[in-house]
Amino acid sequence: MTNHRLTPLAHSLPASVPFVGPETQERAQKRPFTARLGANENVFGPSPRALSAMAETGHWMYGDPESHDLRAALARHHGTTMENIVVGEGIDGLLSYLVRLFVAPGDAVVTSDGAYPTFNYHVAGFGGALHKVPYVADGEDPESLFARAAEVDAKLVYMANPDNPMGSWHRGADIAAAMSNLPEGTLLVLDEAYVETAPEGTALPLPFDDPRVIRMRTFSKAYGLAGARVGYALGAPELITAFHKVRNHFGMNRAAQAGALAALEDPDWLAHVQAEIAAARDRIAQIAGQHGLAPLPSAANFVTIDCGRDHAFAKAVLDGLVARGIFVRMPFAAPQNRCIRVSCGTPADLDAFAAALPGALADAEKG
Repeated sequence: MTNHRLTPLAHSLPASVPFVGPETQERAQKRPFTARLGANENVFGPSPRALSAMAETGHWMYGDPESHDLRAALARHHGTTMENIVVGEGIDGLLSYLVRLFVAPGDAVVTSDGAYPTFNYHVAGFGGALHKVPYVADGEDPESLFARAAEVDAKLVYMANPDNPMGSWHRGADIAAAMSNLPEGTLLVLDEAYVETAPEGTALPLPFDDPRVIRMRTFSKAYGLAGARVGYALGAPELITAFHKVRNHFGMNRAAQAGALAALEDPDWLAHVQAEIAAARDRIAQIAGQHGLAPLPSAANFVTIDCGRDHAFAKAVLDGLVARGIFVRMPFAAPQNRCIRVSCGTPADLDAFAAALPGALADAEKG
């Protein structure tokens, strides 16, 4: 029998992914979900211009390894230069490259307990030592994160604004002020995946040349292109240049680049989607409140709902919804795991959620 010579680190890791996809659950249940409200996808879809651009792309050609046209458009959009921007296979792909650049076995990295698990997955994959701080008032706390980074001499500290899974957010100016306590030599990885669905002033108001921070953005959320996997990072040119040492230069397919470029150039569609998301957040909050649950304020394309008890009760509610064909998720760490998280959906999706919730709650009450 062949002995596959994996590294000791690879041998030590579980063969699992951070998320169980809805397709996996559908296969197990042998039926599709009625409403797909768990993956924070944009059910309102991408710009029709993006769909046309992707359909018209010559798929026989590799994508431009420099993503030149998309980077140029992003530079114009953000009032910066192409040297401040790298494009990659979603924020997840960019996080993998960033961790590969910075983290050797044993290097300290800081995040919040219960925050986006894919970042943790990449840190584990490169042997980093992950240090976690608790949420404060159901939100990530920059002061706690930066203090912990100083204690452990962290190379990276991860924070999302707005946050997933809670939907909470900080004013960008407040994060900028807190960065006075960011230790020298520690890079802030600021995940702004949901910034287009957040209130004005949420984005970090610092120059993209600031060497203390790298900002992650995506076309998966407000722009509706999750399946195309297009993300980008904004940072100091010398840091952006380092990505070219390790990134997959043909990782961005031509259709994805064309779709993202067209989406960026259709602000009217983005405004339409932002309005749909705001209305859906209000409807989810209304449904939750009608059943005695507490919707948390959200700046993302989902609403986290406090079920008011413990993890076991919240999990029972989630299981009851899944059994009734409603795909939702829940936070992973206590005490936030008293909640479930419901992505924005169409009126029909949310009607289905409203119809399923009373039964799910009744089942959870029975224990």
